[in-house]
Amino acid sequence: MIDLRLLREDPDRVRASQRARGEDVGLVDALLSADERRRSSGLSFDELRSEQKALGKLIPKASGDEKAELLKKAGELAAAVKAANAAQDEADEETKRLLLQLGNLVHVDVPVGGEEDFVVLETHGTIRDFAAEGFEPKDHLELGEALGAIDVERGAKVSGSRFYYLTGVGALLELALVNAAIAQATEAGFTPMLTPALVRPRAMEGTGFLGQAAENVYHLEKDDYYLVGTSEVPLAAYHMDEIIDADKLPLRYAGFSPCFRREAGTYGKDTRGIFRVHQFDKVEMFSYVAPEDAEAEHQRLLDWEKQWLTGLELPFQVIDVASADLGASASRKFDCEAWIPTQGKYRELTSASNCDSFQARRLSVRMREERDGKKAVQPLSTLNGTLCAVPRTIVALLENHQLPDGSVRVPEVLRPYLGGREILEPLAK
Repeated sequence: MIDLRLLREDPDRVRASQRARGEDVGLVDALLSADERRRSSGLSFDELRSEQKALGKLIPKASGDEKAELLKKAGELAAAVKAANAAQDEADEETKRLLLQLGNLVHVDVPVGGEEDFVVLETHGTIRDFAAEGFEPKDHLELGEALGAIDVERGAKVSGSRFYYLTGVGALLELALVNAAIAQATEAGFTPMLTPALVRPRAMEGTGFLGQAAENVYHLEKDDYYLVGTSEVPLAAYHMDEIIDADKLPLRYAGFSPCFRREAGTYGKDTRGIFRVHQFDKVEMFSYVAPEDAEAEHQRLLDWEKQWLTGLELPFQVIDVASADLGASASRKFDCEAWIPTQGKYRELTSASNCDSFQARRLSVRMREERDGKKAVQPLSTLNGTLCAVPRTIVALLENHQLPDGSVRVPEVLRPYLGGREILEPLAK
């Protein structure tokens, strides 16, 4: 959530952010009104409570009619205090409810617009000219089936559409990717983490996934647990309700977890193969930093993603995601999109988001530092970045590194994790 003081001091900035997101601008005024009621009812409660305490000191000293009058007034005050307390609680709950609906403030440099209004910041690698090489590229599913690596037919039989099996060399390729990604993250100073796939509502709400993203979240109603769509959720909640000393920052974690997404609203999109699926594994980077270090950390996360994709020898571009496509918690987001030859376009493979103090405020994660000789506590900043979303990475690897005979070249960075294999060969028919 955002700082209420900022809302009071600069509501136009918050309105502009909501407008850029394509969200309800009227929410800002409703929140300002609720906050004013909360503060005024709190002041009224304090005044009545003070009067009640003062009256309570007079009653034991009074007698006769005076005492009876004071007791009568005390009864009236008690009712007024109770009503003021209820009004304060109601206004406080309304303020919190509205505040949780408000997205993070959009960074000033973010391009304004929808999904297609991103700005390309960088382009890396060379797109292969398959025509010049004399053959038509196969898509990842045709390649994966020939390699004995992907089985979507049985995935659909067992679990339905958008499910799959990785088999044989496909399973080995996932393990190689995960181990290589964790190795890179560990070398960069991240602590490897295996995280829960089920979380309580507060963890999901605290990271901002129960607002506009709720339709893509799986909820187990009987137990009131949520299946995570990314290990960002349990990593963000790892230090929930804690105060971290500033000299221990940054804290960096690399989480590996299964991820679950309903993919609501994507009917008919990416139905072939394993590019868009309901369950997948992912290695996610997550950082806790001091607020003044957040933008530099955002760039570092992006640099680690670029290092990873360069190591996989994939052509890719970096985009500055437009305001309406940020998601509730991010103030700015950079995506790395790999070239997919059979689609003839770049597709998202990794994402790095700066969430400022938005998640930390919701999850009550704070930092303690010394200012002017005194200890001060304030919310810190959180950031997250995908290092390897396995199925999409496999899609990009198979298609970009395929050879005319249907075999696939293995990038050098993965060879130590695949027993030294340089080529993945199709199964004998």
